[in-house]
Amino acid sequence: MKENKKPNRIVVGKVVSRNMQKTAVVEVGRTYIHPRLKKVVRTSCTYKVHDENEVAQVGNMVEIFEGRPVSKTKYMYLHRVITGS
Repeated sequence: MKENKKPNRIVVGKVVSRNMQKTAVVEVGRTYIHPRLKKVVRTSCTYKVHDENEVAQVGNMVEIFEGRPVSKTKYMYLHRVITGS
């Protein structure tokens, strides 16, 4: 059995949609300095997150982690809800 398992990537984001069953759409923002322009750049990407118990609500800050794919576009899982809306 392989013991050198890669650690799961954990990110924090905000829930922006709850229109699907057992799925939440989470927006994760990122800030970095552009290597050539030397300016601060803000980007964000959205992830479909598997929420088995449907505890996350729109506006909540949540912690999510990467795991095995559940569907074509859903491979992140809800770890915990950090704050309410």
